[in-house]
Amino acid sequence: MENKKISVVVPTFNEEKYVEKLLTTLSRQTIPRSDYEIIIVDGGSRDRTLDICRKYADKIVMQKTPTVGGARNDGVKHAEAELVFTTDADCMVTSNLLERIIHDFNTHPDVVMVYGVVTPIERGFKNTFLIELNNVFVKILYRLKIYLSVGANAAFRKRHFITMRGFPAVGAGDDYGLQFRMRKIGRIMFDGELRVYFSMRRYEKYGFGRSFYEWLYNVFSEILKRRVPPEKRYYRKLY
Repeated sequence: MENKKISVVVPTFNEEKYVEKLLTTLSRQTIPRSDYEIIIVDGGSRDRTLDICRKYADKIVMQKTPTVGGARNDGVKHAEAELVFTTDADCMVTSNLLERIIHDFNTHPDVVMVYGVVTPIERGFKNTFLIELNNVFVKILYRLKIYLSVGANAAFRKRHFITMRGFPAVGAGDDYGLQFRMRKIGRIMFDGELRVYFSMRRYEKYGFGRSFYEWLYNVFSEILKRRVPPEKRYYRKLY
């Protein structure tokens, strides 16, 4: 079996309208297609998601662990490469993203996790302003050694990921939970050149304020070990 340089893990659930755009960008990377694999972790899609994914993916795994963090963990278990990149089904990536990730890890052997920035797919002043403001905030906090990584644009070394038990299987904040674990075992690096185009569809559907409130509610409920009522579950969506 030919060794892969990096594995890409993508959770899906009824994403027929979006996932092909992501998979197209993943298939047009600046490194040879034989150097990486695409792993789809599906949570029981009832639309054409799997039919679309079969045209691009190397592996399709049925999700066993609840939540999006759990789906990512399920995918990592099947990853052939030592380096793993995770993103979301409604995103798109730049053509040199995987090459850049490999370069970061090869150049910095002490780094266990790398993350970058996001840009809204749905342009417009409000979306652009909010996301770019968030990117500035992320960069400032990084200098203070506070890491606001997102699961849509994160990469890590598989062996350390497994050692630290991966993403927490929680309703929200699994990406923050991962970096909190990974920082205990090595250095986390922010690379502003790692850019993922991020869908704002949920924010546009529910409103930014309401979505952010529900995200915070879920995060602090997990921290305090409180049960989240169904009407306040993050994005009202199960993976």
